[in-house]
Amino acid sequence: MIAGLILAAGESRRMGSDKALLVYRGRTFLETLIANLHDAGIESVIVVLGHHGEAIRTAVDLARVRVVENHDYRQGQTSSLQAGLAALAGESPEAVILCLVDHPVITSEVFRTLTEHFERARPPVLIPTHEGEHGHPIVISQALFPELLALPLDAAANTVIRKYRAATVFVEIADSGILIDVDDPEAYTRLVEENKIVE
Repeated sequence: MIAGLILAAGESRRMGSDKALLVYRGRTFLETLIANLHDAGIESVIVVLGHHGEAIRTAVDLARVRVVENHDYRQGQTSSLQAGLAALAGESPEAVILCLVDHPVITSEVFRTLTEHFERARPPVLIPTHEGEHGHPIVISQALFPELLALPLDAAANTVIRKYRAATVFVEIADSGILIDVDDPEAYTRLVEENKIVE
């Protein structure tokens, strides 16, 4: 079983408003990721909330996911990753497909392709690429969970992931949506105006 893990705990300082609640094509970024994970057959989904967690709970239907509150979200993204992985300990998934809430243009087809490739090869890490560029989401094997959970909060997950570069599987994806990071108002405006979703 592969679980979905959505990190949505950050303060969205560059955006100026909660990225989880930005609306595109009639749904929030968070709702879009949840729906597409479920559509791809990923039934177990963890959402890590922190900053404005209560407002997000109120605005988004989270009935089909498990919500984890990261009270240490100001410590950075590693704290949210660790909170999500700790919550999954009882389920013992083979891997997690790690989603950042500011990368909303990930279709169910992309999720399905990545999980199928992981199940065939079972690498420590699987990374999607588009025309030579690395994208999101990445799939991380359960084998790496202990190292990720042991990271100091000021260390990035890449500290662990880079150690396994030689065994990492890279999957070429035709959909350029895997490269779209909506991190500030200009990027959000571009996303809306250019309609960069590949159906």
